[in-house]
Amino acid sequence: MNKIVRFFVVILSLTLVFALTAVVPASALTFDCDVEQYSDTLLMVNLDTGMEVYAKEADAKRYPAALTKVMTYIIAAEHFDDFDTKIPIKQSCIDSVINQGMSCSGVDWYVGETLTVENLLYAMMLPAGHDAAMVFADYIGEGNVKAFVDMMNAKAEELGCTDTHFTNPFGTHDDNHYTTARDLYKITKYAMGLPLFSKICGTSTYYAREDDDVPFFTTNWMIDPGRGGEYYYVYATGVKNGSTQQAGRCLIANAVYDGYAYMCICLHAPYDESKEENEQYCMIEAANMFRWAFLNLSFVTLVTKDTPVCEQKIDHAWDTESILLVPETDLNVILPDDYSQGDVKIVPDSTDAVSAPINKGDIVTTATVYYKDEPFTQINLVSNESVGVSPILYTTDAIRGILTSPWFLIAVGLIVVLFIVYVTVSSSYAKKRRRDKKKK
Repeated sequence: MNKIVRFFVVILSLTLVFALTAVVPASALTFDCDVEQYSDTLLMVNLDTGMEVYAKEADAKRYPAALTKVMTYIIAAEHFDDFDTKIPIKQSCIDSVINQGMSCSGVDWYVGETLTVENLLYAMMLPAGHDAAMVFADYIGEGNVKAFVDMMNAKAEELGCTDTHFTNPFGTHDDNHYTTARDLYKITKYAMGLPLFSKICGTSTYYAREDDDVPFFTTNWMIDPGRGGEYYYVYATGVKNGSTQQAGRCLIANAVYDGYAYMCICLHAPYDESKEENEQYCMIEAANMFRWAFLNLSFVTLVTKDTPVCEQKIDHAWDTESILLVPETDLNVILPDDYSQGDVKIVPDSTDAVSAPINKGDIVTTATVYYKDEPFTQINLVSNESVGVSPILYTTDAIRGILTSPWFLIAVGLIVVLFIVYVTVSSSYAKKRRRDKKKK
């Protein structure tokens, strides 16, 4: 019996796995790209549509280094209603950072004083910012850094990050501290909707106080015209970079040009912390990826909400056997400039007949959009007209359905069998009575 149960469990599991892997992922398209690549993981997303235009090992688990602080920012920003709130800078927080082998980025200059939440957010996101992250974790976690990290993991789960786990608010190495490029996209896209995030991450130099002699400098040279040198990219707008020996070079970069906005995430590019100088491979790579996208990809309206995509058979309707289906909204996508109409196909996911009544705008089915036979998104198809139901057709079809249904046929079969049994038994009983009468 146990073997039978296990057999069905295995079959069910395999069925579920197949079903899940057969689902078409939205925006999972990768265009041909000739940019020289250094990172083991690379993800490029158009921020206007949420459409991926390039992906390489985007679901591979990687160590995020200082990119972790994007999540630390989220927890801090959502905790405080007022960014002018003053937070005391405690020596114990600075000592904790130093004792863990991390460097301070300038917050240690203010021990015994206070900094505002806004000051600390700049201090955390521009330079390495371990000390600022520790101050947030200590203050919000009420002295318990693990409680703060638990908030980070809960937020990651809330955002649908299924392959992310944090063990600290800084990004220092831990085998159980990991994420993926796609999860980092979700996290960063969410953070971009929070107060000051984009402004802070696009700032190269920041003074916490007017009388300060030394500012906080960004380590993201892509946005620093003064210090960035060959890595400065005029259209870059943020976000954050980082590195450890295990994580390699890591970068989340945004850029905007001519009405187009992209995010590029590069993980595990070459890095050797024993060397005094290392190439910023991620920054070179991201700038070239942005150039490729800006020069070769464009918005295209494949179909409008008034464009018929297909016909769908309809049952029980007055004076019609089919309806036209149109997209629920205009389908705006990013495609290579040299694409042709034949490269794109829109295929309905179901051709099964639907039943009246149908109102104009009702979602009837979905359709998968293909580019060169590669699925990259789905759209809803709606009816472009209202169709009423025919009571006669509906009743007739209902009766036909009842008469041809398996349960009805089984019921009829049982009645026939019972009738035959009844006739047989009655006949036998009648014969017996006749024999009994003859004997008497």
